[in-house]
Amino acid sequence: MTATPAIDGWFTTGPDPTLLGSGCTTCGTVFFPPTSGFCANPACAGEEFEETALSRRGTVWSYTDAQYQPPPPYVAPDPFVPFALAAVELPDGLVVLGQVAEGYGVADLHVGAEVELVVEPEHASDQLIWRWRPLISGRVTEMGEEADQ
Repeated sequence: MTATPAIDGWFTTGPDPTLLGSGCTTCGTVFFPPTSGFCANPACAGEEFEETALSRRGTVWSYTDAQYQPPPPYVAPDPFVPFALAAVELPDGLVVLGQVAEGYGVADLHVGAEVELVVEPEHASDQLIWRWRPLISGRVTEMGEEADQ
């Protein structure tokens, strides 16, 4: 069975995945997750949007670890395993919250650290999810793989 994105239309897959936002055609404001209907910019009355590929890399704006199991629709492994979250500032002017890539944790993060978007299989299904991977040269991950970026 082929893995498919957990949320259709939010990101691309392949060797260079990107998040997909929506840009208001009237004022140019970009949103993630993608939106439609009306522009959330209070100074704009735009109602049309175009798909916008966001930058793959950004810098950590803030981060934390999730020591509690999020409520549904989150599907947690059994038993629950804590994971790191990073709020990443993109050159596109957005801050996007997401999980940190498998094998990385808060010890690998600091404000201002560079990260890039990766797509990984979701633990309990054949679906793909996007995460932020720290760019740390020469680091060996918890999974025993060398991080060469």
